Amino acid sequence: MDEVKSRFKSVCVFCGSSTGNKDCYKDAALQLGQELVSKKLDLVYGGGSVGLMGLVSQEVHHGGGHVIGIIPKTLMSKEITGETIGEVRAVSDMHQRKAEMARHSDCFIALPGGYGTLEELLEVITWAQLGIHDKPVGLLNVEGYYNLLLTFIDKAVDDGFIMPSQRSIIVSAPNAKDLLQKLEEYVPLHDGVIEKAKWEVEQVELNASLHTEIAR
Repeated sequence: MDEVKSRFKSVCVFCGSSTGNKDCYKDAALQLGQELVSKKLDLVYGGGSVGLMGLVSQEVHHGGGHVIGIIPKTLMSKEITGETIGEVRAVSDMHQRKAEMARHSDCFIALPGGYGTLEELLEVITWAQLGIHDKPVGLLNVEGYYNLLLTFIDKAVDDGFIMPSQRSIIVSAPNAKDLLQKLEEYVPLHDGVIEKAKWEVEQVELNASLHTEIAR
């Protein structure tokens, strides 16, 4: 039986520049890479070949998949991040990196990681909450790595800081196959649809302003 075609073309993966202390994290990164290859999905990631980001990018690249590494010029030293896999797109700073990663992706997945991974993850969740995008956001919750984060979010819902309907922005699963299936089934929030058009207009205006400043 032929595999059902994915609704996505590319997946943005946020993950640690370390492999962590448990083999399960490395295994999860490799399995995610294999799932992306099997579904013929492009990988968009933060560049470099160290840590989990190196494992998932190498797995996709070696499997014949298309890899786009978006990395700030200041982090392009091989001593810092290793050699970027696949297509390399250099950007000016971390803010532009996140914007470009989001622009080239149809959904987001966070593997286990540290401060940087959390910062990237929470930003795209916030963008979904505000209606800037309606792309699914998934947590690869390897052996409960993100359980405490999910508990915190549930607490924020209970205490009135996050709307109950917006709790569904985050999709989670313990393995790559189940997570990708949940992301395929994700239904975007209706909240923020009107705002989305407004944000897109403002983004176009901002990009035009930035290009003008750079030209100067």
